[in-house]
Amino acid sequence: MDRNTFTGLFLIMIILAGSFYFLRPNEAEVKREQARVDSTNRADSLKKIGANPIQKDTTKTAAVNPVVDSLALKGPFGTALTGTESNATLENENLLITLSNKGGRISSVQIKGQKTYAGKPLILFDGNQNKFGLNLNAAGKIINTNDLYFTPTKTANMVSMRANYGSNAYIEYVYDLKALSNKVNFKINLVGLQQVIAGNTVGLNWQTTLLQQEKSIESEHRYSAPYYKYVDGDVDHLSVSKDEKEELTKGKIQWFSFKQHFFSASLIAKQPFEKGSLEVKIPTAPGLVKYYDANMQLPYAHTADQAYEMEFYFGTNKFSALKDQGYDLEKQVDLGYWPLKYINRFIVLPVFNFLNNFGWNFGLIILVLTILLKVALSPLTYKSYLSMAKMRVLKPEMDEIKAKVGEDNPTLVQQEYLKLYKKAGVNPLGGCLPMVLQLPLVMAFFFFFPNLFELRGESFLWMKDLSTYDEFIKFGVKLPFIGDHLSLMCVLMTISTLIMTYFNNQTSGATGQMKYIGYVMPVIFLGVLNSYPAGLNYYYFLANLMTFGQQILIRRMVDDDKIHALIQQNKARPADEKKKKSKFQQRLDDYMRQQQQAKK
Repeated sequence: MDRNTFTGLFLIMIILAGSFYFLRPNEAEVKREQARVDSTNRADSLKKIGANPIQKDTTKTAAVNPVVDSLALKGPFGTALTGTESNATLENENLLITLSNKGGRISSVQIKGQKTYAGKPLILFDGNQNKFGLNLNAAGKIINTNDLYFTPTKTANMVSMRANYGSNAYIEYVYDLKALSNKVNFKINLVGLQQVIAGNTVGLNWQTTLLQQEKSIESEHRYSAPYYKYVDGDVDHLSVSKDEKEELTKGKIQWFSFKQHFFSASLIAKQPFEKGSLEVKIPTAPGLVKYYDANMQLPYAHTADQAYEMEFYFGTNKFSALKDQGYDLEKQVDLGYWPLKYINRFIVLPVFNFLNNFGWNFGLIILVLTILLKVALSPLTYKSYLSMAKMRVLKPEMDEIKAKVGEDNPTLVQQEYLKLYKKAGVNPLGGCLPMVLQLPLVMAFFFFFPNLFELRGESFLWMKDLSTYDEFIKFGVKLPFIGDHLSLMCVLMTISTLIMTYFNNQTSGATGQMKYIGYVMPVIFLGVLNSYPAGLNYYYFLANLMTFGQQILIRRMVDDDKIHALIQQNKARPADEKKKKSKFQQRLDDYMRQQQQAKK
């Protein structure tokens, strides 16, 4: 580089340095330019969300109202859209409640003092399997509070969860768990949102998947369903055997419940829901009982402080415990159809509770309950046996009639039988009618024992749990008709029923097809009842033994020779022939006569 070039470059550098120094803006000019840039950026952000740019000093606006910046950049509840999940707990003698700040919801419920069949702590639902929140139309955007991060505040045995919208505008959930209670008082506060929330209703959504607690998942499926009650209606439920969704639009809804076999999670609204829907699905994954989804609508009056008071119930399906909660929650316990539920509700259950007060083993309580039932029904049993004995005594004469008339004329045979019955003073239905009268009580126990919480976990003899089946043999594979196991108590019940059938056939003198039909039913019951509770099969086994004993005793009291002599006396009375026929007898005679004429 020559001397002239070097000198020129040096002078240019001096000129540039001087320009930067003497022409730089002062501090005031820098602030004004920064404010202008901030104003331009803020206006662009507001245009993106549909808002009008505020034509005022943006420096002052940013300093006074930073919430607007959060709303503009993130949307409604912008500051609550992100956060770190954490938990708070509420605990008393009965429950351990875990609350998550994400959604401000109950994420887990443990029922203390209860165990699963595997001996683990009994947890109704846990973690992300439970979702709970409000659906709000806020500033033109649908917000689900299950996605918001709440700020928890715990005071004594009360936890407040709050999600802020802005200054003096927020959603708050308040949970309060009293001592010795299975209820959690729950309050929703919508504060300062009257200009934000659109519409006249607020949606409430609760989704959960209940976990398996018992030995048999099939049994839990059989007795699990979502229940609900209208304010002016009775308790009802969805299907227990299939997926179903139902719209609840027949009135205001007092409560709904996610019920499984022996435990429930219920939500009771002090201010009833306007309408809603319930859905149930049966999961295919192991260890899951039912998936439930509830969508309810709460009225919204656009007041500055809108509050909703509710109650959660988390606990057992013990009839007395549910009844103590009020609101007809005890009607979730399936006691059977009419009239079976009334027999169980007002006869069987009070007697059972009375016996339970003595503190006996439940195997002994079922034994005493069966004895009391059999004593109460003994007059009907006696009449039934006596009628069968009369039919047995008449059987030789009936055989003579059949041989005389011929088997090819059954209508005439029946007419002759009716004449014989009338002369002998025997009612052919006398043995069936007492059995029919006993049937509702026998069937009532079919619903009573499987739904009796008191039997859960109670053992007797080799049966470890009377509320489920006992495994005498476990096959390892599921076989048609019988399942993957064989219950010893069910086998004993079946054998006793077969013996009873044989004994009854001997007593009644049954022949032909009627003689063998009675042996088919016990085998069918073996397949049906094999997976039912051992307590139910134990009751049927005891009932068979006691019925057998009653019939042996009655047989010793009843003399066939005396019955035969009495029948002959009745046949010898001519006055009996002139007695007015009953309506039933008249209709039966008319029918037989019509059949005879039709054949001619």
